[in-house]
Amino acid sequence: MSLHIVLDLPQLSILELVFRLKGTSSMLIRKRKYPAVRTKLWGKALWSPSYFASSCTGALISIIRQYIDRQKTPD
Repeated sequence: MSLHIVLDLPQLSILELVFRLKGTSSMLIRKRKYPAVRTKLWGKALWSPSYFASSCTGALISIIRQYIDRQKTPD
């Protein structure tokens, strides 16, 4: 599964953004105690420590959004 996020946060590093997204979502998901989640844990962690980020500096935001909108979602 992939997730596309378009952000303009020059004061926040990508590493910090990923850390916050994974940490906050992990806390929220664990609070809700979804039974299926427990079987999918990465060791004791909800998320893998890895991530991929790419920059689109100089590209028009309309072109980036069009690219994201055209991505196929899994069935």
